[in-house]
Amino acid sequence: MNTNPLEKQNFFDLGDLNALRQDALKSGGDQQASNEALKKAAEQFESIFTQMLMKSMRKANEAMEDKNSPFNSSGVKFFQEMHDQQLSLELSKKGSLGLADLIVKQLSPNVDGYKPSSILRNDAQLPMQKPTPEQLPEFIRRQPEPVAQAEKLNEKPNFDSPESFISAMWDHAKSAAQKIGLNPAVMIAQAALETGWGKHVIAKQDGGSSFNLFNIKADRAWQGEHAKKMTLEFEKGLPVQKQASFRAYESIKDSINDYVDFLQSNPRYSQALNNADKPEQYLEELQQAGYATDPNYAEKIKNVLQRGEFKQMLTSLVRQGVN
Repeated sequence: MNTNPLEKQNFFDLGDLNALRQDALKSGGDQQASNEALKKAAEQFESIFTQMLMKSMRKANEAMEDKNSPFNSSGVKFFQEMHDQQLSLELSKKGSLGLADLIVKQLSPNVDGYKPSSILRNDAQLPMQKPTPEQLPEFIRRQPEPVAQAEKLNEKPNFDSPESFISAMWDHAKSAAQKIGLNPAVMIAQAALETGWGKHVIAKQDGGSSFNLFNIKADRAWQGEHAKKMTLEFEKGLPVQKQASFRAYESIKDSINDYVDFLQSNPRYSQALNNADKPEQYLEELQQAGYATDPNYAEKIKNVLQRGEFKQMLTSLVRQGVN
């Protein structure tokens, strides 16, 4: 029968920690007993680290939980946390992460197992040397185009000012707006409001730009790439944060063209399109159709359109040849 209390640890039994301390004190000059105590202490530390990881994962998952589900009640979460804590202790005993073994090697008086910090960590300052074409395999040297294409997809638009934002959009907006009889300035003003003049375009998971200038969400019918982001929605007049999936494009042009296609393919926006030649009414109908949940959405776009600076920027760019 095994009577060693260190072999039957329970996360919630503080006596286990005291037994661990007593065992370490009693080891004295016994090297084997000292090593066993060190091993158990390392496992205890690994279990704490594992429990922190599990707690962080549970926390990250809360954004997608159904608050009304009985499985997400405070009582369930209390017992779930207890289970995670005990599970972390069991995992550390089995060496699942290997952290305990590393701690033992570093703290053990046996110098043969010691590794200097320069091997374990160098603060991520790894030498990065770009290989020369001669060092690359032949099949890669023969296919440079896919690499260049991947770099192009990860590029971000450089909107360093409202002028650059308008300049980048104008030609594409003018061409797309003609399809629905809309003033391109209205389209640009809406994109300016949605993205903060291009400063807050949603990024994809790989860090590249989604080029989603109108924050169009990705519904079930969308077959292209996605980009997720926490967004502020209004429910019953109150702001609520939600994680949503948005459409991702390869260029500004694709984003603008899809905006027009999105409106034309949704019957609920037919009234807005029927009034495309009347900017203010177009924006009102767009809001009434549910394009955005912000009750002041249309007014905010109108304010952008009415700003003297906005009109001056449009006039200046047209005179410079952006037509």
